[in-house]
Amino acid sequence: MDIASAKAASEQLVQHWKQGTTLEALPPSLRPANRAHAYAVQAQLEAISRQPLFGWKIAATSTAGQQHIGVDGPIAGRLLAEMVYHDGDTLPFGANRMRVAEAEFAFRMGRDLPPRATPYALQEVLDAVSELYLAIEIPDSRYTNFVTAGAAQLIADNACAHCFVLGPKAPETWRHIDLSAHRVVGKVGDRLTREGIGANVLGDPRIALTWIANELSTLGVTLAAGQTVTTGTCLVPLEIEPKDTVSMDFGVLGQVRCAFTNV
Repeated sequence: MDIASAKAASEQLVQHWKQGTTLEALPPSLRPANRAHAYAVQAQLEAISRQPLFGWKIAATSTAGQQHIGVDGPIAGRLLAEMVYHDGDTLPFGANRMRVAEAEFAFRMGRDLPPRATPYALQEVLDAVSELYLAIEIPDSRYTNFVTAGAAQLIADNACAHCFVLGPKAPETWRHIDLSAHRVVGKVGDRLTREGIGANVLGDPRIALTWIANELSTLGVTLAAGQTVTTGTCLVPLEIEPKDTVSMDFGVLGQVRCAFTNV
């Protein structure tokens, strides 16, 4: 896919994103044929932000999540600074069609992991992490029927990135905790409570982090110092509605909360 086509595809998706509308699919002439083409479309998003790239997200890190959106493995997306909110903020509900909130571990990188020929090992990636944060992701899609859009179109659509809530920094003891077995409890007001564990994130959030370091490496992209990677939901996504309040309890690591407007 040439740059002109990638930009044109990205512009269509961004237009729908800004207007809160959806499309059935990208036109055949602009539709990415594979993951490399799809990431080329996604990369054009950085040009619309006035700030440095905040970080990355990983979607479809559980078998159920992969089945739900019709992909056979995880996919990566960009977190633009304009998508980021903070603990306790009230987010615009807007035209969100997915209507779910996800509890996630988010890793802040302390040094670059540049592209290289050999894959990064898990411990190498963890050694490059400076901090762990607790987070909530609110995904969405620009496709009318995102469950049939396919991996390439979903990657082009930024892997369903929409809003991201950066919560508190976890205590440094996180490095000595088995995150795969760590329990998380999510609540939507008083009407819904759901539990999950870190193992729902590709078996371990640290494995997911290693996956994206290597995914970016194959694309010739550096996972850079200062960027934050949110690694996927620990629990079955919580159904949300306008005016809801959401809280995610990570036990000894802390809690993160957000609310939504009534429209």
